[in-house]
Amino acid sequence: MAKRFGGRFSPGMQQGNLNQAAPAPIRHRLAGRPKYVTIAAVPFLFGAFFQDPAGMAASLAAFGTIASAMWMTGEGLAAEAAYEVRRVARRPAIPRKLFGSVLTGLGLGLGAAEPGSLAGAGLIGATGMVLHWLAFGTDPMRDKGMAGVDEFQQDRAQKMIEEGEAHLAQMRDAIRRIGDRWLEARVDRFAGTVEELFDRVRSNPGDLSAARRYMGVYLMGARDATVKFADLYRRTQDPETRASYETFLNDLEKDFSAKSQHLLEGDRADLDIEISVLRDRLAREGVRASEPAALEAPRTETARFLDGLLNPDRDKAR
Repeated sequence: MAKRFGGRFSPGMQQGNLNQAAPAPIRHRLAGRPKYVTIAAVPFLFGAFFQDPAGMAASLAAFGTIASAMWMTGEGLAAEAAYEVRRVARRPAIPRKLFGSVLTGLGLGLGAAEPGSLAGAGLIGATGMVLHWLAFGTDPMRDKGMAGVDEFQQDRAQKMIEEGEAHLAQMRDAIRRIGDRWLEARVDRFAGTVEELFDRVRSNPGDLSAARRYMGVYLMGARDATVKFADLYRRTQDPETRASYETFLNDLEKDFSAKSQHLLEGDRADLDIEISVLRDRLAREGVRASEPAALEAPRTETARFLDGLLNPDRDKAR
């Protein structure tokens, strides 16, 4: 299906918005490797049709298991990429790469299994698991940036964020039906601004009450407006309708950006207050900030010679 191209000189393009690129999608640097492993397992699939029924079943099971392992590994890489880009994140609930490693070993063992050679098949399967670990690494096993965070508040914030991400996904799906790549990039840019607000709430779940309306009501309204615009614009191709929707997105994006900045400034103000209170407490306890101690003069002849080379003004002063 052909898609409309939105370029610099296309109708309806605004020069001011072209300089603001949409955020790049999150992608793990190893995301392309699983497909090559699946391709490498294709001989199991083709060779199955030249064997007896038992051998055919084993070869088909080997290919299916390895393909499933690579799908699971790809999901694990995507979860790891999302974990790495966030300042605050929980470890993945399911260790997908670990399961992918086990399935890889099982698939290779099934493909190599022959009567009387179960030990050799087990050795090949174990080798496959080790090679999977070397190629793809392990799953994140620890929460990141969660020290001192209220788990109950964090769970509430995460649930709200997941609902907001669902609204963004529905907006993308609605715009995708139009087939306009410029509008798709515009919605992606708005989603990037919303993700900044999500990051603020992840970092400080206490901001959820201040951002709840933006993450719930406003995003739901943006989703509904996007669905209605997509249905109408796909039928009419009215430039005024498009301009109105773009203006709506611009205003909403400014509001979300301003809210993120406001939350950040609030966090800074809270930090300044905490530092001020701590200084006052230290002052009441009689603790004062001391001046940094002066460096001792070099004592040996070699040290004095080097000090003279590095600080000639000191010798002149003497």
